[in-house]
Amino acid sequence: MDENESISQVTDDPFASVKVPEYKNLIIGRFFFIMALRMMGTLVGWWIYELTNDPFAIGLIGLAEVIPALTMALYSGHVIDISEKRNLLLKTVSLYTLCAGILLFLSTPFINDHISRHQISIGIYSVIFCTGIIRSFTGPNFTALIGTIVPRKYLQNATTWSQGSWLSASVVGHASGGFMIALIGNMGTMIVICSLLIISFFILMQLKPKPVLRNLGEGRTWESVQQGLRFVYKTKELLGAFSLDMFAVLFGGAVAMVPVYARDILKIGAIGFGWLNAAADIGSIIMVIVLTISPIRKRQGRKLFFAVAGFGACIILFGLSKWFLLSFFALLISGMLDGISVVVRGTVMQLKTPDHLRGRVSSVSSMFVNSSNELGQFESGVTAKLMGVVPSVVFGGCMTIAVVILTWVKSPSLRKFEY
Repeated sequence: MDENESISQVTDDPFASVKVPEYKNLIIGRFFFIMALRMMGTLVGWWIYELTNDPFAIGLIGLAEVIPALTMALYSGHVIDISEKRNLLLKTVSLYTLCAGILLFLSTPFINDHISRHQISIGIYSVIFCTGIIRSFTGPNFTALIGTIVPRKYLQNATTWSQGSWLSASVVGHASGGFMIALIGNMGTMIVICSLLIISFFILMQLKPKPVLRNLGEGRTWESVQQGLRFVYKTKELLGAFSLDMFAVLFGGAVAMVPVYARDILKIGAIGFGWLNAAADIGSIIMVIVLTISPIRKRQGRKLFFAVAGFGACIILFGLSKWFLLSFFALLISGMLDGISVVVRGTVMQLKTPDHLRGRVSSVSSMFVNSSNELGQFESGVTAKLMGVVPSVVFGGCMTIAVVILTWVKSPSLRKFEY
């Protein structure tokens, strides 16, 4: 990318992309969708630990979701690129709402009176497995839609707003999820989650149908999938950014153990659990607001490395902390540093990806980035069982820093990357 093109990607108007009405509907609809998902994640983690009293059971939630998400990821990218994206998005949001309805049924007094805790746990894992399949289509489709709605010159601004709305929804979902568990219980929280998903569906209905770009040989599915993989492999900045984030999140997934810290180590209850669970996202939204007003204009690749290394250090501090405020601020700062990583990686992907490959590249991204959250949750559950909770979190932070050092050496193009 030449210098003039690079300059054209950064607008001085912090509200440039949200002045596009359709983009505004997209991020508002996704706000309610992500808020519901985060509340569900908060509830399910607390619910499973309440049913089993086993940290490893929390890790199994991540495994239940990541297996279908990884298995379907490449195929979902192909489907997104040959489908009318609005219609596909509405279908997947509807299916997610159905899954939430099943969890609502499992949380009722009738079910609790008639089946065992073990059977309820199996039911929860089964629903989460289904949401993993749906998520493999929904997440990449949201990302692909951004590039079809927003003019290219506003893509950095749109990516920042997209991440800001996502993180805001995460903050509200995590924190309010903890409050609602304490105030209205599991069933009441699930009713709220289902309502948010329905609201999201009706907002997303306002999007316009998108033309299907058929420059991919849609009759040859595997060949189409390979095009996306080859593009990411050949685009070293994308490959490096995806790999760095994947391993950092995989080993730094301390948030998976927050229910254990909240109940057994810090002893702060459901409300404290909600705040601790939201701390990283609060930090991320603070940073995204800063980056919306004052974008990073040079040495973005180098700053990405420093941000991920700092994230690992914060995870180590969280693991060792025995005080709520120190734990909260460790996660808050980790979220601020992660916010830098998210914006840089997302902007690189939007700027580097041609329109006809957006679905497949977004799906590859979901394999590297999104699924690493669930794999990280499983890794945290396994290491907690083998090492104990605190050593497992500290180990994860140390491994994150080691990954940064290795990627720094192996990916000089990412280190030197600017946009």
